[in-house]
Amino acid sequence: MRYPFAEHEKDNITSKTGKKFTDITLDEVTKGHISSDDIKISKEMLRAQGQVAMDAGNAPMEKNFERAAELVDVPDDVILKMYDKLRPNRSTKLELVMMAQELLEKYNAKNCARLVMEAAEVYEKRGILR
Repeated sequence: MRYPFAEHEKDNITSKTGKKFTDITLDEVTKGHISSDDIKISKEMLRAQGQVAMDAGNAPMEKNFERAAELVDVPDDVILKMYDKLRPNRSTKLELVMMAQELLEKYNAKNCARLVMEAAEVYEKRGILR
């Protein structure tokens, strides 16, 4: 895919629900034909953006896009809980380990689970666990 996608790949961009980018218009929104999930980004588009980052030599950014792709199927309330628990002095190590386990087992978000486990280790070393 050629970047920027909205300029070069309009017909290939799809939302989380599979709705085509070109079908998401103000007219369709006002008619009630577009749901909030229809405007959420798809895993495929996040991975495509990650590939652009990798091709530009930005491997850390590619990893961020890969983790974001994993989170597409994670409910918003779980993501918000994760962000809250990852703040310093908000969680015990066990709570972070359990969150990582949930991400891995329930949502198959292995890279996100790994990140949470790394955070638990670093927080323990820095003394910023609850």
